[in-house]
This record gives sequence, C-alpha cells and structure tokens, in this order.
Amino acid sequence: MPDPVDPYTGLRNETPTERMDRNWAELLQELRVVQTGVQLLTAFLLTVPFQARFEELDRYQVTVYAVVLLLAVVALVLFIAPVGYHRALFRQQSKGRLVAAGTAFTKVGLAVLGAVVSGGVLLVVDVIGGRTAGWGAGGAVAALIALCWYVLPRRVLRQVLASRREQP
Repeated sequence: MPDPVDPYTGLRNETPTERMDRNWAELLQELRVVQTGVQLLTAFLLTVPFQARFEELDRYQVTVYAVVLLLAVVALVLFIAPVGYHRALFRQQSKGRLVAAGTAFTKVGLAVLGAVVSGGVLLVVDVIGGRTAGWGAGGAVAALIALCWYVLPRRVLRQVLASRREQP
C-alpha cells in the first residue's frame, strides 16, 4: 500500500531532496501563472481613482472599491512572499519549510484573489446595473471560484485518497 504521506514512494526514482526541489519548482510555476495577473490587476486598481468617472461613485461603491484594492494588495504580497522566504532560507537546507510556507501563502493568496475578483465584479455590475445585479453577479463569480478552486479539487483529492486506500 502506498505511503499516505509520500505517495511517490517507489514510483519515482528521486531522493527526498530531489522531491523537495521538484515541489518547489512546481510551486514556482504555479506562482508565475498567478503573479503576473495579480500584479496587473493591482496596478489597474491603483489607477482607477484617477479616472474622471470615479467621482460619480457613491459611498458604498467607493467602499467596495477600497476593500477590493486592499485585498488585491494583500494577494500580491501573499503571492510574492515565497520569494522573501526563499531569500531567508537560501542555502539553509530548509527546502521542506520553504515548500510548506510557499504552499500556505499560495492557498491563502488564492482565497484572497477570489474575493478580489468577485468583489471587482460586484463593483462593476453595481455601477452598470444596480446593487441587486452587482450582488448577484459578485455572488455568482464567488460561487464559481469556490467550485473551481476548492470544491472540485477537494472532491478529486478525496477520490484519489480513496483509490489509494483500496489498492493492495
């Protein structure tokens, strides 16, 4: 039966150090995908108050904007944090800690990014279609994000773990 902690035991010919290096490389590839988008989104949000129509927003819309902007900055910090960790732990033989911290930052960053995207949709649809439409659209996007980023991956993970338990 495969080791539940290390499902690759016997499947890959790699040392624990090689495995940590691979895990770190895979995490970095995932971060490359999301970092650029979050950086662009944050930069765009930073320019919005300088647009002429910004003054037309009501107090609620400005509050939603401010929350979305701050959450975007938090997401940006979380997605870049593994770089700081890497610098601090460089050559300290702590790749396992680095991978664990990077994974944690990434998971929290994804949750915050989900709030940014759904909050941004809420704001835009509120401006063009009204409060009810904004909440409906923002809620629908939040539900889609929860489904695609959490529910479905967890479902597949449960299936994978169940199939491993059933293997002789």
